Amino acid sequence: QVQLVESGGGLVQAGGSLRLSCAASGSAFSISAMGWHRQAPGKQREFVAVITSSGSTTYADSVKGRFTISRDNAKNTVYLQMDSLKPEDTAVYTCYAAGYSGRAYWGQGTQVTASS
Repeated sequence: QVQLVESGGGLVQAGGSLRLSCAASGSAFSISAMGWHRQAPGKQREFVAVITSSGSTTYADSVKGRFTISRDNAKNTVYLQMDSLKPEDTAVYTCYAAGYSGRAYWGQGTQVTASS
């Protein structure tokens, strides 16, 4: 089992920055990729970014050039640096971890609000 705990959400003005963190505990050795999804009110959950254990990254087109995902394997923690935030980035951001077995784990989510 893997437990994920997120932190770092909050309220920021449009154009500002926030950094999300997600720490994995438990059977963290079983994790391959870690990443983030988000869900805005009234919308479906959407992919934001992912990073593999080797450091390869993939981003949604909507956040490319503004968000940066990184990972500290020693701390079993993934980060999402969000710059130049827009009101449309407002959502609940949820961390996830993909195990080598194919199993997926999810955090509880953290609210990010970018006000105009």
